[in-house]
Amino acid sequence: MMNYVLFDDDRWSDLLPLTYTRPSCEIRIGILTIKEKWEQRLKKDFSYLCPIYLAEKFPYHANEKQATLYVNGRVCPDDTLIKEINKLKQSQRLYKDDVLLAYCAINPDESFIEFEKIQSKSKCAILNFPWDIFKNNGIEIENDFALITKGRKSKPLSKTNKVIGKGKLFIESGASIECAIFNTQGGSVYIGKDAVVMEGSLIRGSFALCEHSEVKMGAKIYGSTTVGPHSKVGGEINNAVIFGYSNKGHDGFLGNSVVGEWCNLGADTNNSNLKNNYAQVKAYNYTQRKMINTGLQFCGLIMGDHSKTGINTMLNTGTVVGVNANIFGGGFPATHVPSFSWGGADKLEKYQITKAFEVAERVMERRGITLTDADKEILTEVLKRTASLR
Repeated sequence: MMNYVLFDDDRWSDLLPLTYTRPSCEIRIGILTIKEKWEQRLKKDFSYLCPIYLAEKFPYHANEKQATLYVNGRVCPDDTLIKEINKLKQSQRLYKDDVLLAYCAINPDESFIEFEKIQSKSKCAILNFPWDIFKNNGIEIENDFALITKGRKSKPLSKTNKVIGKGKLFIESGASIECAIFNTQGGSVYIGKDAVVMEGSLIRGSFALCEHSEVKMGAKIYGSTTVGPHSKVGGEINNAVIFGYSNKGHDGFLGNSVVGEWCNLGADTNNSNLKNNYAQVKAYNYTQRKMINTGLQFCGLIMGDHSKTGINTMLNTGTVVGVNANIFGGGFPATHVPSFSWGGADKLEKYQITKAFEVAERVMERRGITLTDADKEILTEVLKRTASLR
């Protein structure tokens, strides 16, 4: 018997603010979360080894009397890595360069002194920073598409739609799509269960629309874009990942960006993804507590869970917004908006946690989900951890 655990290593903080409210393996990239990728590929259930304040919601289930396979939660599996993982034996550890991908042990804190070190030949995607999510999203859509649709038949597409190219298009049961145009020349298109694509939508692959989500009328979506479950999108989107339960329901541009859960971008919210001088973009890093070079010419918005923007909000290139921030007003806010901030370019005040809970409860109730005590404890801890940033 073997236990299976996804662990957070010391680079977890480099993925903030997205990981303030989740282990790194709960990041969505491609169609699935990283945890879902591992569970579907290995046909095993994984538990978590994550920061202690997240542990009640994301528990650790390993048995100290049995060997456990510990897999790095910020690593996306591919076929080569899966084969290497399946061959991994107790007291062996698998690396890609200096990144520990996985190890097999009885105890997660077991010394590696006598462990055999093996170098992986995998070309798997490893998330080091939040912008690696949209950077690797195209290949992960294709990997997940192949995994999810293997041996299955797509629901037929209504004749009111137009498909350009000979790429792959898969439609799950219950999806409703009318009078849309899909261009599959650049990548696959996946439409999830009970999803809706409204009239006049223009969509280029690679693209993933997860279950119960909607593309609103006249939307223009470029690859490589993912819209997570229970989300609504409209306007113009390019190479963005929306984790789920979030809305960008109106006109406005979102590009080269990552948006967490329970977020809302107000009508005509726009983000810049390219500097006027075409220089590489810098963005705030929580580990170093300063702006760092992303190495990218195109980098837009990184937004943590439960954050909102008001109507006509403008966001500069490389803007990082924390958890439970509420941005509104004229002008460009700072390129780092700390968690639990309320305001905009002129002034940012502390967003009172009781107010934040009230809003979260109302928003989640609309989707039939309850803000639990564990959720509140996590948000309270985020408030404490980010006090010095406000």
